[in-house]
Amino acid sequence: MCGIVGYVGSREAAPIILDGLKRLEYRGYDSAGIAVLSDGTIGLRRDVGKLINLERMMTEEPLRGSVGIGHTRWATHGAPSRRNAHPHVGATGEVVVVHNGIVENFPDLRDELSAEGATFNSETDSEVIVHLVERYLSLGHDLTEATRRSLAHLKGAHAIVVLSNREPDKLVAARIGNAGGVAIGIGVGEMFVASDIPAILEHTRQMAFLESRQMAVVTRAGFECFTLEGAPVKLAINTIPYDPIAAEKGEYKHFMQKEIFEQPRAVTDTIRGRVDFESGRVSLPELNLTPEAAQALRRIVVVACGTSFYSGMVGKYMIEKLAGLPVEAQIGSEFRYAEPIVEPNTAALAITQSGETVDTLAAMEEARNKQATVWSIVNAIGSMAMRVADGYILMQAGPEIGVASTKAFTTSMVDQYLLACYLGQLRGTLKGRALRQAADDLARLPDLLGRTLERESEIVALARELKDVRHCLYLGRGINVAIAYEGALKLKEISYIHAEGYPAGEMKHGPIALIDREMPVVAIAVKDKIYEKMLGQIEQAKARGGLVVALATDGDELIRTKADRVLYVPECPPLLAPVVNVIPLQLLAYHIAVLRGADVDQPRNLAKSVTVE
Repeated sequence: MCGIVGYVGSREAAPIILDGLKRLEYRGYDSAGIAVLSDGTIGLRRDVGKLINLERMMTEEPLRGSVGIGHTRWATHGAPSRRNAHPHVGATGEVVVVHNGIVENFPDLRDELSAEGATFNSETDSEVIVHLVERYLSLGHDLTEATRRSLAHLKGAHAIVVLSNREPDKLVAARIGNAGGVAIGIGVGEMFVASDIPAILEHTRQMAFLESRQMAVVTRAGFECFTLEGAPVKLAINTIPYDPIAAEKGEYKHFMQKEIFEQPRAVTDTIRGRVDFESGRVSLPELNLTPEAAQALRRIVVVACGTSFYSGMVGKYMIEKLAGLPVEAQIGSEFRYAEPIVEPNTAALAITQSGETVDTLAAMEEARNKQATVWSIVNAIGSMAMRVADGYILMQAGPEIGVASTKAFTTSMVDQYLLACYLGQLRGTLKGRALRQAADDLARLPDLLGRTLERESEIVALARELKDVRHCLYLGRGINVAIAYEGALKLKEISYIHAEGYPAGEMKHGPIALIDREMPVVAIAVKDKIYEKMLGQIEQAKARGGLVVALATDGDELIRTKADRVLYVPECPPLLAPVVNVIPLQLLAYHIAVLRGADVDQPRNLAKSVTVE
């Protein structure tokens, strides 16, 4: 969960940056570093582990100067080490960069830059950025233009800050997609840059926020903002209350909205340190699984409740496809009362955001009593579900305040995809090109999520049209049945509109009797192997007079002739499509609830963690 802090002013930069990084420690990291410009020279300090290690290093070897950037890193490409830690300095020593995100095309860029003579000193994808900036500086461009041209080469979602001794009183910051935020803090004779508000709130409450595909040139006198194409942009200045809760909410009206928009970053953080994108291999050491035990497995039972159960339904498809293991998803509250049959070499996988859901914990106990291996996917470090499991996977979603789960749902699906890949490589069902393709698909996911979130205005318009409905039916097929269930659950949870999710093929076995002009149908009809079947179900709903809203793949014009309203999502690898497809449904539920005046963060009768039966 990488953090970025930058400073330009008249005070010593290093203590301000270090303090800002400490305020982001809750997000998790495995190494940290600071670069400070002094007398035309960039000084660099980096270390592995907690910030106290970096702080000790800087006490012994201080960095003096009034311009600098710092970073806490959670590894993606390359293990945690000093040479892989940020900031990254170029070969000339003139440019230094910090970066959040994944450079999806970094192998191609590294080969291209190496052919030009660049020498790489780390295993990270981020280092290609500093070499790109150096390339364009050597061609005579200033730092702003060199950064802009460099960004044009990058695929994926990114937050980046660049510093150069050629222009010593300037930081250049940029955001592409939703790999993380970029906040610009406005002081008197000094300016700040951070990936999140708490890092700089002690110094200023006046902040502006970069949107996707924007960059800012920051000096001690102020800042200018441009699109990546060079058009000037005037950013709104926000006054942030000096209140930890309000500050954490930041530019968003509700925590739920913030957490929906944090999903690209949460997914990036979930991937970090677990995938070698060159070989495609996945590492999940906390699972405590040997190749022999993986090969001996005969069945997996997923136990979970509510949203987590729907995540497990998606995970079933992922694990069966990639690992070749049969998977059964069961509701946690039903599992122990069903006298479950647990054969030898069965693993029980519990999914719980809080790690304290009583029904899921009881299901874990029942599975253990029947001699199953027990694993958990949790978001809360030190929770009961994590402690009692034989192995675990942390979601890395970060704190989720809104009662209706959003980013914990998407990250738990990604964790199951990682588990499927890991089991596949240990069992020999996923290897070579297929293993690398699975990793490549995962690397693209944060950017696909960011591109989907950029379409919020279309969803707001639809929400205005649907806000007064009393009932709604959600339909999906295959892996997207679970997303139909989840979309309906989100709507009923926070807007109090009655909504039901169904497998689309079951519509004619009962629910079709309910369809009329007063009951909209939301159909997940993305381009996949059962796309034509979904078109048939849409036509059946239309024949009964229903208003049909279709979730469709970009470029699908045929769907416009079938449905009344269409929400488009980017084309996505089939096994990861549910992670993208749920985003518009989350936003639709959120905006309908807001328009109805509901308390979206704390809906009535619901609790964040269900700790009683």
